[in-house]
Amino acid sequence: MLRDEIRDLVQKLGITAGDAKLQTYPLPSGATQSRVTLIFKTQTRQKEECGYAHIIGSPGGETRILIELDEKQIPQETISALREELDFILDSYEVKW
Repeated sequence: MLRDEIRDLVQKLGITAGDAKLQTYPLPSGATQSRVTLIFKTQTRQKEECGYAHIIGSPGGETRILIELDEKQIPQETISALREELDFILDSYEVKW
């Protein structure tokens, strides 16, 4: 689900997200840890790689995300907009009446 949200966000901001690569690692406890990698590409004719998103899920249900972006290929406004969107989506949820 997080992979799809990130893919949709970057595409909205003009970055293409390629196919996801899923890796699963066994842990000594017998549980597994998963890692999803999304490759980001520019929407120019060359479709150059401009970053990655790594989503790591632990057996305890905790999920971590690392996003790497090439600041030479992606404008600072786009990076800031992505950061704001992610902060909004991943921030704690509080009902206010």
